[in-house]
Amino acid sequence: MSVFAIVLLIAAAVVLAAAEWPRLTQSIGADARHKRAREKRKREWRVVRSESEGDDSDEFARAVERDLASLPTTDDRDAGHKR
Repeated sequence: MSVFAIVLLIAAAVVLAAAEWPRLTQSIGADARHKRAREKRKREWRVVRSESEGDDSDEFARAVERDLASLPTTDDRDAGHKR
């Protein structure tokens, strides 16, 4: 192999590495490592449900209805506005 061929081969490798650098840093960089670790932790998450879920949701719905009923309202008829 001639020196010229070796120089061309090295130049091609450098150009290829420069062109693919953003994609390489996404897949093997420090940020990618943190992202993979976070995704792994998230896969291990589980939904925890209470045993008396029906009672709690009914109570919550009643509390929301009670709160909504106690909110002040603005009605054109109440404010005395006429159209």
